[in-house]
Amino acid sequence: MKLRSIELALPHAAEAAAFLTDIWGMAPAAVEGNIHYLRGSGSYPYLVALEESADAYVRSTTFVCTAERLEQLKRSVSEAGLPAAPVVSSDLGGGHGIIVELAEGELLRFLVDAEEVAPIEGADLPVKLTHVVFNSADAEATGHLVEDALGFRVSDRTKGMVFVRCNDSHHSTAFARAGFASLNHIAFEMTDLDAVMRGIGRLRDHEMVPAWGPGRHGPGANVFAYFIAPFGPVIEFSTAVEKVPEDYQAGAPEDWTWPEKRIDQWGMSDKDFAGLRAAEEKFRHRRDWDSQPLDLISEEQA
Repeated sequence: MKLRSIELALPHAAEAAAFLTDIWGMAPAAVEGNIHYLRGSGSYPYLVALEESADAYVRSTTFVCTAERLEQLKRSVSEAGLPAAPVVSSDLGGGHGIIVELAEGELLRFLVDAEEVAPIEGADLPVKLTHVVFNSADAEATGHLVEDALGFRVSDRTKGMVFVRCNDSHHSTAFARAGFASLNHIAFEMTDLDAVMRGIGRLRDHEMVPAWGPGRHGPGANVFAYFIAPFGPVIEFSTAVEKVPEDYQAGAPEDWTWPEKRIDQWGMSDKDFAGLRAAEEKFRHRRDWDSQPLDLISEEQA
């Protein structure tokens, strides 16, 4: 299973798309109706979909998987009693599968048969999304839920987050111990450290400075630089997230501590706590579909 894309609804979607292409560094993929699709250099048809809306909210976060994995998800989601529904994607690339609502409203979509596209050149293009992180009122409970209902694995726990993986990447999502449910940030995988640093420089050319970074995290060990996008959310340049084995031992909060006044491995940058907190509250979750029984294939049929 792999994280593919995030779908957002927001006012002034065209302006947000212009920022992400002209300044952040993405490539336009298509405009279909009132939705702007933006891609990276990799094989996914888009990484971010921006739908024009009077309100800002997260439509879904999309993963792609095999047909076998989808059937496992249908069974485990049904057994967990989570709201869910079959879906046929009308987004770029198509595909079909299910959409699931977690206990705090997070909307995760799992697709099979979604089209891929030819990669494109561009040293400063994001390659893909490396993770999408959510704020949570009860991150510990949500971590247990996605393990039980989705087959994800908790990689590490810190005082601030529960990190979760769906493949060998240390985390494809995480749940921040924020006391409320919303989008925390979207992280874009860059080709290397130089691409991250060039991205920082490019945004500085437009009088935007990092809200946090550059730095290197503890859990996942990825390089980061966070910015607050003009259209609201926190977005991150990232690279070199750690690959972990199947038997990786999840760390506890006491395993991830820092010396006084340090909050990452490098300790070279300040963090705009207030600005980041305000941005993290802007995109909440909204379900606009009714839960339906999932069409399960019996083990004999499988």
